[in-house]
Amino acid sequence: MPAHVTVLARQAVEILDAGPGRRILDGTLGYGGHSERLLEAGAEVIGVDRDPRALEAARNRLRPFGERFRAVQGNFRNAEEILAELGIDRVDGVLVDLGVSSPQLDVAERGFSFRAAGPLDMRMGEDAERLDEFLARVDDRELRRVIATYGEERWAGPIAKAIKRELPTIHDTARLAEVVGGAIPRGAWPKGIHPATRTFQGLRIAVNDELGALEDWLESLPRILAKGGRAAAISFHSLEDRMVKHAFAGLAHPCRCPPGMPVCICGSAEWRLPVRKAIVADETEVSENPRARSAKLRAVERL
Repeated sequence: MPAHVTVLARQAVEILDAGPGRRILDGTLGYGGHSERLLEAGAEVIGVDRDPRALEAARNRLRPFGERFRAVQGNFRNAEEILAELGIDRVDGVLVDLGVSSPQLDVAERGFSFRAAGPLDMRMGEDAERLDEFLARVDDRELRRVIATYGEERWAGPIAKAIKRELPTIHDTARLAEVVGGAIPRGAWPKGIHPATRTFQGLRIAVNDELGALEDWLESLPRILAKGGRAAAISFHSLEDRMVKHAFAGLAHPCRCPPGMPVCICGSAEWRLPVRKAIVADETEVSENPRARSAKLRAVERL
């Protein structure tokens, strides 16, 4: 299995103020990289992931930490329900890493890769719709919207038409990538990346309802984060980062109560931004892990 290099691990531990006595929910456990660093700092960690294979690998990796680590299969969008089932009201920290792990991207059988033939799958967990089911269900217009909006692909129209036209011949990801590349004029192929990169990104986001899950998680923060707790999100896509930025800023908005109120009743004074700008990887981390180049870490604190 390809190795996965954890992005912004040190920064995440610092911004969450991880340490003894702190209970932290890692909503995207993956292969346990962030959770391992949080546990090493002394925190108790509840790890959640949709992917049963990643969950099992993380359990094995983090077994030495004993009862300070618990793993649960599920979607971070359901964090409130997951904590309730564990008998936990609130946590001191919440972390989500919205990227896709290297084993998911690089293993052909997962259906994420355009570099090798794999099934038309792309599911992060069994609760999602398979890619082949999605492509058969949507019409040209919806497919174009997905590729243009989530993939930020300027050739979304021709690509969507080509995919729908050639769908009977598309039986694996290699053929899908070929169809996508053929729909883009050769002179317009992006430099440095495969021509199917943006389309595959858009399809992955749609199949797994990644933005919907993020929206649900952001909306749940006031109900799952304890006073003095912090929430942090690592994003790799401009749409995700925009959602996180606006949601955190909305929570930390200056008090809107009428002048003269003895105490804040609007709730805005309960939150603050521990850092104003997104935290990004330094040159050393980027050189060691090029995928860290687009990562942005944002945080919000409940006072």
